[in-house]
Amino acid sequence: MTEIFEEMKIGEKIKQLREDQALTLEELARRVGVSPSVLNQIENHLVSPPLGTLIKIAAALNVAIGDFFGGEAGAYSIVRKNERKKVSRFASKDGVNYGYFYESLGFDKKERHMEPFLVTLQKSPMEAKSLSSHPGEEFIFVLEGKVLVQLGDHSDTLLPGDSIYYDATILHHVGASECDEAKIVAVLWAPKE
Repeated sequence: MTEIFEEMKIGEKIKQLREDQALTLEELARRVGVSPSVLNQIENHLVSPPLGTLIKIAAALNVAIGDFFGGEAGAYSIVRKNERKKVSRFASKDGVNYGYFYESLGFDKKERHMEPFLVTLQKSPMEAKSLSSHPGEEFIFVLEGKVLVQLGDHSDTLLPGDSIYYDATILHHVGASECDEAKIVAVLWAPKE
């Protein structure tokens, strides 16, 4: 059975929010800590932002990360398997795989404090293992495959059933290890500033 997911174009929502707030591309890029050219590529759906950058963009726009995924906000959220909002990460408009894609699992819950995602980590030919950080905390639970987690100078391999909870201000990277693909549940919390 083929699974059909709605492919999200988060860049369009970011651009709309930026323009609604009368911010220039350069102003928002400075607030986020990325170059204007990278932000331009995100807004034009040439590059999908990593979750850490998405958290920084949401903070800079003073919105919740979930606002990028839309949906009808309610007191609870049930997301059926075929209703997930999928975001692929590409390194270029040519569709080069950047290492993972994520699916929002709670986009209809209003006023939420956590952001749950199903993340599929893929072996990436790019080997772009730069460490990143952002405000907040992350919890990861491994469903399938082997996952390499690097936190500053410490690295560890997690197997199915393993989990890790860490302060996201620590420089970190999470990726598939010794396998073509791994699946995790990632729950992120970012404080509102």
